[in-house]
Amino acid sequence: MAAPRSDRSPWNWLLLIPIAIPLIPALYNAVEPRLFGIPLFYWLQLAFILLGVATTTVVYRMTRSRR
Repeated sequence: MAAPRSDRSPWNWLLLIPIAIPLIPALYNAVEPRLFGIPLFYWLQLAFILLGVATTTVVYRMTRSRR
């Protein structure tokens, strides 16, 4: 009989980062600086997506079972 799987890992707390960071309006409440002519709000949204992907990848790799 297989042991019950536990998803309780401290690494899972990192998943709060891509949720909490975009909720801080002071980060993107501006037009400047522009990146290649794109206002801050738009390129920062893309950066938030990359932050979410990177964080999810780190948590996945650190919590997957080793076989």
